[in-house]
Amino acid sequence: MDLSQSSIQSQVNMIKEKMFSTHAPQYSFVSPSAYDTAWLAMIPDPTKPLGQPTCMFKNCLDWVLCNQNEQGFWGECDAHGMPTIDCLPSTLACIVALKKWNTGGESIKKGLAFVHANTEKLIREMNKQYCDRWFAIVFPAMVELANTVVGEQLVFPYSSIGVVSELLKKRQQILEKEKLVDVHQNSPLLAYLEALPASYDIDEDVILNQLSNDGSLFQSPSATARAFMATGSKECMAYLVSLVQGYDNGVPRTYPMDEDLINLCVVNQLVRLGIAEHFFLEIEEILAQVYRNYLNQEAWPKINSDVAAQLFKNSLAFRLLRMHGYSVSSDMFCWFLNHEDIRVQIENNPEYFSNALLNVYRATDLMFSGEHDLQEARSFSKQILEKILSLGTRDQTHLSSPNLRQRVIEHELSLPWFARLDHLEHRMWIEENYSNFLWMGKASTERFPCSHNSALVRLARQNYELRQSIYQNELEALKRWSKEWGLTDMGFGREKTTYCYFAIATSSSLPFDSNIRMMVAKSAIVITVADDFYDTEGSLIELKGLTNAVQRWDAKGLSGHSKVIFDALDNLVTEISAEYFQEEGRDVTSKLRDIWYETFLSWFTESMWSKTGCIPSVDEYLETGMTSIATHTLVLPASFFLDPSFPNSKLGPPQYENITKLLMIIARLLNDTQSYQKEKEQGKANFVSLYLKENPEADIEESIAYVRDILDEKKKEFLKQVLMDGFSDFSKPCKYLHLSCLKVFQMFFNSANRYDSNIEMLQDINKAIYIPLEVGKEKQPLKPNLKPDLKPLKPIPLYSGATSDKLKINSQYFNRPSSKHWMKGSFATQQVSRLQLASRVRFWGVSTPQKVRFCFT
Repeated sequence: MDLSQSSIQSQVNMIKEKMFSTHAPQYSFVSPSAYDTAWLAMIPDPTKPLGQPTCMFKNCLDWVLCNQNEQGFWGECDAHGMPTIDCLPSTLACIVALKKWNTGGESIKKGLAFVHANTEKLIREMNKQYCDRWFAIVFPAMVELANTVVGEQLVFPYSSIGVVSELLKKRQQILEKEKLVDVHQNSPLLAYLEALPASYDIDEDVILNQLSNDGSLFQSPSATARAFMATGSKECMAYLVSLVQGYDNGVPRTYPMDEDLINLCVVNQLVRLGIAEHFFLEIEEILAQVYRNYLNQEAWPKINSDVAAQLFKNSLAFRLLRMHGYSVSSDMFCWFLNHEDIRVQIENNPEYFSNALLNVYRATDLMFSGEHDLQEARSFSKQILEKILSLGTRDQTHLSSPNLRQRVIEHELSLPWFARLDHLEHRMWIEENYSNFLWMGKASTERFPCSHNSALVRLARQNYELRQSIYQNELEALKRWSKEWGLTDMGFGREKTTYCYFAIATSSSLPFDSNIRMMVAKSAIVITVADDFYDTEGSLIELKGLTNAVQRWDAKGLSGHSKVIFDALDNLVTEISAEYFQEEGRDVTSKLRDIWYETFLSWFTESMWSKTGCIPSVDEYLETGMTSIATHTLVLPASFFLDPSFPNSKLGPPQYENITKLLMIIARLLNDTQSYQKEKEQGKANFVSLYLKENPEADIEESIAYVRDILDEKKKEFLKQVLMDGFSDFSKPCKYLHLSCLKVFQMFFNSANRYDSNIEMLQDINKAIYIPLEVGKEKQPLKPNLKPDLKPLKPIPLYSGATSDKLKINSQYFNRPSSKHWMKGSFATQQVSRLQLASRVRFWGVSTPQKVRFCFT
C-alpha cells in the first residue's frame, strides 16, 4: 500500500470532487433502501388500460433489477461489505416486486437461494442478545407475502425452528403490547402498515388522519406506498411522485430527509475516522450553514413526531458546533428535560432511545461551568444507558451487532472523553464494522453508500498507517537521543521515552509537525528523569547545585547525574532556540531558560519540604505544585512554533494566560488523586494528604471526592477557555495543544497511576504505533447459492390475530381498496370506473393465508 503523502492527497482530492463538489447531490450521502424501493416498484399504474397493469414507478423496478448483490441479496452491507440482517426482508420485498411484474426470473432464484442459505445464520446472530423491532415486524410479513406471490413455500432448515420461533414470539409480543397509533411511540405500528398482519383491517380514515402535511405516512416510503394502494390518496401519490423525482437511484428509508442531519453525520464520520484535517474547509462550510439554520428557529424545530431522531440530531449538532467554537446554548437539545411526557416515554421505552441517549451523553462531555441542565441531561442519559445495558435493546439504530453496541456504550460510560487519545479512538472506529453508520431510520440504520464508505475508510486506513510509520521513525530517533545523552541509563527512577512520545503523538489528530512532537516528547523525558532525581536520588547538596546551575545556565561544578540532566536540557533548549531563530528570526533562549529554571526551582522546593520534614499549607503546596507538574514547560515553548505571533511575554510568570494556569492546576490534582499513597510513603506533600491534615474530621474517600469536585469544575472552566473565543490571545492550535496535554494527564491518572506502571500502557502503545489495522477480519462471507437438503415438515404457525383492543376486520394482507374512497376519484383526480376497480381488486386482492407458513427440515 502506498503510504506517501501524495497518495493520500490524491484520494482526498478525489473524495472532495465526488462528495463535496457543487454537483454532488446531497442524497448521495445516504444508501438507498432496497426495501422501500421495492415497495414503490409494486405499485401499479392506474392510468393504464384495463387488463394491462404496469408498474407506476418503472425506475424503481429497474433499480431492483440492477442492484442485486453478487451473493444474491438486496440491501445494505456493513463496513466490511457483509450483508446485514436487514437484507432478508429487503431481499424478499425485491423478489415480490419482480415476481409481481413477471421479470427477473434468475434474480428471483438467486435471491431465494440466498434467503434459504443464510436466514438461520443471520437471525441466530441477531438473537444472541436482542431482536430488532423492525425486523420482527417486517420479516414474517415479507415471508408471508413472498409465499403468496412467488407461489412456493420458503423452506428453511430444521435447525432454524428455535431462532424463528423466538422471532415469531417477539412479533406477537410487539403486536399485543403496542397500539396502532400512539402519540408516545416514535414509530407506532401504523408506520409499519405494509407489514401488519391480515387481522389489522384498518379503515382508510384511520390512515388518512395520520398522513403528514407532505402526504406521507410517518415519512416512510414503504408505509406510504401501502397507504396509497389502500386508499388511493392523492396526497400519498404526490408524496411518492416527489420522492421518486428526487431520488433517481433508489429511494431512502425516510423522506423528506433532514439536510442538516445528513451534513452533521458526514462531519461526524470524517472526525471519527481521523481524516477531518483533510476536509477542514468543507467541515467549516457545513457547520456554518448548520449554525445559520439553528439560529433560524423556523428552520430548526425543537420537537417533531420522531423524538428520538430529533434528540439525536440536536445533541449531535450541539457537540460538533461547540467543539468547533460556535456559541450554542444547552437548550439546543436539553429541551426534552422540560417535557415530562417525553421523559416518561424514554424511561418506559429505553431500548428505543439507545442511539439518541448515547449522543446526549456525548454532548454533555462539552459542559461549561453553570450549565446545570447539561448536568441533568448527563445524569439522565447515563441512567438510561446503564438500564439499556442491563436490559438489552430493540433499537438497532447505530450498530450492526449487539456486541458492538454494548462495547460502545460501555466505552462511553467507563472512559471519560478527556481520557481518550484521538489516534486510538480513530483506530476503533476504522476497525469496527459500524464505521459506515450515519443515523437511525424506521428500518434500523442509515449508512453511507458503499462507494463513499469504501473511499473514506480506505483514506482513513492509509492516513492511520502513514501516521504509524511516522511515529515509528520518530520514536526510534527519540530513543537514540535519550541514549546519546545518557537519559536511558541513569540507574534510578522511570525510563519513559516510549511513554512520553506515545502520549504526545496520539493525544491529538492535529497535523503537528514532527519538530513539535519531538520537542514536547524530549521535554517530557527530561522532566521525568529530573523529577525522579529530585524526588528519590539526589542529596540536598546535589539538588541545590543543579538548581543553581540551571539558574545561571552553566554546568560548572556539576558531575554524575546532575551533569547528565543539565547537558541533555542544554542540548534541548539550544536546539529549540536555534530552530525558532531560523524560522522566525527571534531569539527565545532566555525565555526558555527562565521557564526551565522556574520548574527546577519548584522541584527543589518540594525536595526541601520532603527532606526537612516541612509540611506546607494547601495554598503553598498548590502554588509550587502547579509549577512542578511542568505542563506549562511542555506546551508554551511548542506554542512558539504553532503561532508565530506568540508573544514572548506569555512564556513566563506572572503573565501566564488563565488557560495555562488551569492546565497546570488540573494536571497537578489529577496526579495527586492517584499518587497520594506512594508519595505518603516517600514523605512527599500531596494535596489529598494535606487536605486530610487540615480537615481531620474527613476520611480519605471524602478527601478524594473533594479533589474530584474541584477537578470537575476546573475542567469545565478550562474547556470553555479552549473552545470559545474571547478568553485568551492564544490561537486555536495553541489552545488545542493545551487540551491535548490535559487529555494525556487524564489518561495517565484517570483510574490509576498508569504512568508509573511498566506494563499498563503497552497494549495501547503497540496498537497506536506498531500493530497494523485489522479491518474486515471479523466475518466470513456468506455463501450465496448454498442449497441445503430440504424436507417438508409441519409448519409452525405465525401470530396473526389482534388483541381485543385492536381493530378487527376481515380484509386480506393487501387490503382491497374501499369503494367508498375509490369511487370518489383518486390517482390525480381521475375517476375510477367499476370495471377498473374490479380489475384492481383482482390484481391486488390476492388470497393470502392468515398465517405465515414456515416449512422446516
